[in-house]
Amino acid sequence: MSRKETLARLKELAIAAVVRSDDTAKAIGAVQACFDGGVKAIEITFTVPEPIKTISAVKQQFGDSVLLGAGTVLSVQDAKAAIDAGAMFIVSPITDLEVVKFCNANDIAVMPGAMTPTEIYNAWRNGADWVKVFPASQFGPAYFKALKAPLPKIPIMPTGGVSAANAGEWLAAGAEALAVGGELVDKKALKEGKFDVITKNARDLMAAVEAFRKSQKK
Repeated sequence: MSRKETLARLKELAIAAVVRSDDTAKAIGAVQACFDGGVKAIEITFTVPEPIKTISAVKQQFGDSVLLGAGTVLSVQDAKAAIDAGAMFIVSPITDLEVVKFCNANDIAVMPGAMTPTEIYNAWRNGADWVKVFPASQFGPAYFKALKAPLPKIPIMPTGGVSAANAGEWLAAGAEALAVGGELVDKKALKEGKFDVITKNARDLMAAVEAFRKSQKK
């Protein structure tokens, strides 16, 4: 899959579950729970103890039925390892131009992090496919709407502060897709193995996306 195809699929799927777990088995359980709830884009972060093992395990179990990516990628070395393990997109809370260049050269979708208009523009100008606006929770959908007015051509995606209650607002403000962590993969539910809670969260998020899309057709 080319990076253009990856981005088109992520936009269609709308929600990317940000999965953080110190246990690979529970991470897979969280992915299954998200999948059962309709969320089929998954971001495994490098903040977990064995991210490559987890990415490989998810790829082996789910194959192409999920759109698999890696998050909190801070180096070319980590990006390469994630891609070799099966990641189709690379996300970072920062903009590392070497990571961006590496992903561009390998036709892998890359979403470096930025916050201010200047940071966002520079990330995009230097090869970002989309720009991850982080921490989006500090500003909310109104900030996205303000950004898109002078920078309408730059694709942006929020991480932080996204929930079923405001998913439609983020999309209406111009988000390409939504990365959702704790509001989807609930930390307490994951720790206790209550995967039904995660599935419900996924269903609620997808229902919010569907409601937004229906409202745009009226």
